[in-house]
Amino acid sequence: MSGDGFHVHGPHDHELEHAAQHGGAGSMAGQLAVITAILATVGAIFSYMGGATQAAAGLYKNDAAIRKTEAANQWAFYQAKSGKQNMAELAMVLVPEVKRPEYEKQVTRYQHEKEDIKVAAEKLEAESREFDEKSEAQMHQHHRWAQATTALQISIAMAAIALLTRRRWLEYATIGLGGLGVVIGVAAWFHL
Repeated sequence: MSGDGFHVHGPHDHELEHAAQHGGAGSMAGQLAVITAILATVGAIFSYMGGATQAAAGLYKNDAAIRKTEAANQWAFYQAKSGKQNMAELAMVLVPEVKRPEYEKQVTRYQHEKEDIKVAAEKLEAESREFDEKSEAQMHQHHRWAQATTALQISIAMAAIALLTRRRWLEYATIGLGGLGVVIGVAAWFHL
């Protein structure tokens, strides 16, 4: 090519111009290649997010179990204090009058200790419930990511079938199912 209006085409230039103007045989293949690359990229992101939410759900569930165990330990401690309180109450009845004030102090002390233990146990149970709820929310989100990823994987498979069969309607179905996968992924992002 020169600046004087003289134009020379190479053989590949002519083929590219022809394909661009007339939608040559490679146009569907090119479109499907781009669509597949985009779907695979988005699918990889969704898959990562699905794995991350599943891991977070497991961690929350683990924290819930730990808090539940700690609460059970506190309730066992509460029961031990109740047993000691009961023994002190029994002693108040059985001992001579002069020793009763000592056992009354023990009963009062055990009652106060039990109140503190009960508050701690109830707090741990509440934390356990919160972690369980967080775990459930993460699992719900994980399922959304998994659904989105599955839709994109099926869409990619449909793109391959569309390319092999040269069926334009399968290309549209690929785009439609890919779009559905993206919509489900957006729902996962917004915790819907």
